[in-house]
Amino acid sequence: MRGLTAIVASADHDRLRAALTLACAAAALGGRARVYLHEGAVALLDAPDRAVPPGVPTLGELLAMAAESDVAVIACQTGLALAGLSADTLGVAAGGLIDLLATLGDDRLVTV
Repeated sequence: MRGLTAIVASADHDRLRAALTLACAAAALGGRARVYLHEGAVALLDAPDRAVPPGVPTLGELLAMAAESDVAVIACQTGLALAGLSADTLGVAAGGLIDLLATLGDDRLVTV
């Protein structure tokens, strides 16, 4: 199965949740899955337990599911600097668009 690389292009919780859910589904089907948080989207990782409706997993829970499913979560290096965050502290990889595109292979690329 072809892999999936999703780019979260804005600081929108719903888009990040959709990207993580989509990536987990792709991983469950046996494909490589990556979620790249571009610039402002990185700041969303700073509040993983933001309130959600009952029965809906928090962002932190979705991130844990993604980690268990071997989904690679990559934070934009510029976004990390702008938010004053560390990839190590957040438990994600740091990267940039050039490397992301250079390693795309036959992945489907979606912008969420």
